[in-house]
Amino acid sequence: MNIFFVLLIVIRLVVGSAMGSIPTLFDKMSAIHEKHGPFNLALCIGDFFGPSADVNGGSYTEKLLNGQLRAPLPCYIMQGEHPMSEIVIEQFSKTNGELCDNVFLLTKSQLMTTAEGLRIACLGGTYKPEIYHGSEIPHGFSSPYYTSRTVSKLLSSAVSSPASKTPLRSSTVSALRSSPLVDVFISHDWPSAVTELSSVPLPSPELPDVGSPPIDEIIEKIKPRYIFSSGGGVSPCFWEREPFTWAGETDRVCRFVGLGAFGGEPVGGRKQRWFYAFAIAPQVQTTEASSRPANATPNPFTNRPRAYKRPFEAAEDQTFRWENVQRSKRTHTGVEWDKPPPGYRCKRCDSTDHFINTCPERAKPPENYICRTCHNPGHFVRDCPTRHAVGDTGGRKPHEGYVCRACGSELHYIKDCPIVQERRTPDNRMSSRRGPTREVGPDECWFCLSNPALTKHLIVTIGEECYLTFPKGKLLPTRNPGHYLDPEIPNVPGGGHVLIVPIAHCMTLDTVSSELRTSVLGECDRHDSLTAALRALYAKYNATAVFFETGRISAKGGHAHIQAVPVPLSLQDRVETAFRDAGKLHGVEFNTEESDHGERESYFWVELPSGRRLIYRNQGGLPFSVQFGRNVLASLLKMDERSDWKTCLQSEEDDKADVLAFKTAFSPFDPSR
Repeated sequence: MNIFFVLLIVIRLVVGSAMGSIPTLFDKMSAIHEKHGPFNLALCIGDFFGPSADVNGGSYTEKLLNGQLRAPLPCYIMQGEHPMSEIVIEQFSKTNGELCDNVFLLTKSQLMTTAEGLRIACLGGTYKPEIYHGSEIPHGFSSPYYTSRTVSKLLSSAVSSPASKTPLRSSTVSALRSSPLVDVFISHDWPSAVTELSSVPLPSPELPDVGSPPIDEIIEKIKPRYIFSSGGGVSPCFWEREPFTWAGETDRVCRFVGLGAFGGEPVGGRKQRWFYAFAIAPQVQTTEASSRPANATPNPFTNRPRAYKRPFEAAEDQTFRWENVQRSKRTHTGVEWDKPPPGYRCKRCDSTDHFINTCPERAKPPENYICRTCHNPGHFVRDCPTRHAVGDTGGRKPHEGYVCRACGSELHYIKDCPIVQERRTPDNRMSSRRGPTREVGPDECWFCLSNPALTKHLIVTIGEECYLTFPKGKLLPTRNPGHYLDPEIPNVPGGGHVLIVPIAHCMTLDTVSSELRTSVLGECDRHDSLTAALRALYAKYNATAVFFETGRISAKGGHAHIQAVPVPLSLQDRVETAFRDAGKLHGVEFNTEESDHGERESYFWVELPSGRRLIYRNQGGLPFSVQFGRNVLASLLKMDERSDWKTCLQSEEDDKADVLAFKTAFSPFDPSR
């Protein structure tokens, strides 16, 4: 039987850094679109806007955002080596990516799936070792650098969330895909290994040393079919490498293309090519291996140790990397085995006596490198003297920011907590980490009043079935609010970000027991409920209420709670758009009516200022961030730096002062009084 596959061939256009020359770029793209297209979309890699200080770039940016400049086809832009201007960041926060008609800004670590089923991954920004290794927080557009957390987020999206959808308009959203691999990967930085094992002459001698090692890790895991980068050299160069294949992946060939900048300086007397058109079809699983390209090389990302790079001055007629080079023979003594060939120089110390993997300088961290464990310079994390530090109970000392869920201590993990050990009988103690996950009980839960380690100073009021409390690391700041760009912060005393928590231990509101369900939900929703009281309080300070719950079913369990956040009245009409747009970026489609669901099913709902609810049932079991609601509101309020609660922790004295201020303001509305 013959089986025929009908493939949708998609033609893409990729352009290098525009550096703010937006009108001229659009004119050139339009001409290319008419002559060589049509193209489905354009990927604008590198610096689209250029340096924020560029006067022309700044004026063209404003014209673009105001709709005075129009892109000839859908353009997806990214961050290169320069910070984004404030007006671009503000527009991104308002629209969640669509800066104007046909121009979309990708985040620093984004994975999107097009309507045709192609997966495109983006890593924006540039690599700086001391920032990459020394920062625990992903940097936003105001910083030109990415961190280890940025890369981890991208890999997590690619590997754990193969069904994430494209940020294209809803009419072009594609069906879910099951493959964790990526079709196209774009970045500003070059991979550090891409020039290895290639015989294609390099246009500049600096190119072998401009790469980013973290990008090698990304590429090796997502196995893209095309790689496009824009940051090749001080004056970006065009260089197209021979293809190579991925071992174990049938019919999967990878190609790398480095692009020059639009209107960039000539390199070696030659004007560098700044655009590239290619056709690609969605990958189809076949049982037959495709033919290997005739000019394919070994995979530079999986074949190590790295080989000698062809010198820049090599003759053009040499077609094999080792031509005219007398290679050393391997001997039983091992002396010649590790000897580099003539012309090789170590990247770290410029020596000709050893390969980089045996360089003694590798034991020394780069200048300004800061250890993530002890926050001191002079050594890598693997050599940190505090890496194996002992906590107060004899186990490993936790990393900074960890808090034991059972007792609130920062000096031991929960598995080493004395309270947990005392409450476990010999029969139910786990003999090893490989045992089944044990559900967290009420006596160890952060939110159960029966837990002696509960942070009681955060509690505002206790009702019959629910209590009201401040969260740790609340979203809205009460100290130095002027630190934020054009803040629109409600003036609710104490900030106003609170949690409504059922007293009874339950994972989600959906799982509240039948005998308590009516009273618990009633205390949340009736006219004299906590939610009604909060609405009235927020209204007094010209704010409206946004309530949401992340109902997460997990093996360890959890404790249900509703988060309440005041939002300025000036932003109330943008709340729904903010959640819907953020949902599209994460493959989440909201409903406005409740649908059938299973008893043990994760979900998310948000109640809008209008009183309507948006509901998402996680029936596919795909990973869904518990911080989704907070992240959306942080972006809406222009407080992206406060999206992670751990970075917003404050002293107990400051917490008590905020709770007291909120209690005083809430007292006239408190239904429990």
